[in-house]
Amino acid sequence: MKTPRDAAAGSALDFVIQAPLIVREDLAVLAALTEAEDVEPLANAATEAYRLHNVQQYDGVEEACTATKYDCALVPQSRKLDRVHLVALDMDSTLITIECIDEIADMQGVKPRVAAITERAMRGEIDFRESLMQRVELLAGLPVAALERVYADRVRLSPGAQTMLRGFKTVGAKTLLVSGGFTFFTERLKALLAFDYALGNTLEIIDDTLTGRIAGEIVDAQSKARKFRQLADEHRGLEGLAVAIGDGANDLPMLAEADVSIAYHAKPTVRAEATHAIDYCGLDAVLNLFA
Repeated sequence: MKTPRDAAAGSALDFVIQAPLIVREDLAVLAALTEAEDVEPLANAATEAYRLHNVQQYDGVEEACTATKYDCALVPQSRKLDRVHLVALDMDSTLITIECIDEIADMQGVKPRVAAITERAMRGEIDFRESLMQRVELLAGLPVAALERVYADRVRLSPGAQTMLRGFKTVGAKTLLVSGGFTFFTERLKALLAFDYALGNTLEIIDDTLTGRIAGEIVDAQSKARKFRQLADEHRGLEGLAVAIGDGANDLPMLAEADVSIAYHAKPTVRAEATHAIDYCGLDAVLNLFA
């Protein structure tokens, strides 16, 4: 397992295990394998979670957790929730369960074509800007009412999203919703969930109809990273942490800027680069990484 970026050299480390259900025998095996001093149950999320204190070794532990479908993370003991000063979330397939552009395309009857491009972009196989222009062009002629239907009928928050945001807001952290998707959705979610900041692409609309073009500059991976870096510099302070959460290749530059980066139900390339990965639990499990 990789040592977290925010862990000072030689600092004490704990091991967090989370899943919808953890078998007691598995917990005992993992505690023995890590040579943990003790085991503390955590109650910040809807899922079952434990913190193994002062682990001495962690060879083979990640593989054992993967085999049992447990989320796991090596965390420094110095990392606490009140040190988090900024949290940024991607929107599509992170804060919410869908890719908005794919669902808009469904209203236009071109979902398979758009979804295929989306998947390639998420895996990093095609330039995001190019993929966005290709997909948006296929939406030309669609009435704005279709966007309203997508928001009302198909947008759903990922499990634990509101609990996670409440937890970070309790300690005064600023929140950023950032997306290569569309302001039609980011601004509504910003208002609904009281995000401090939001960034997204603006669909050009004339006479209540999509033109198939983006209005203004395209928000891509580098734009997301710049916005995150700007706000991190503004809010982090000397001892604070800036946290970023995402799932696709378009999030990688932003995740690289973070003190703690979290891949949420993410593509393999993103999991490989992030500090931690959450594959089986909801977003509220993020809080247990800062217990």
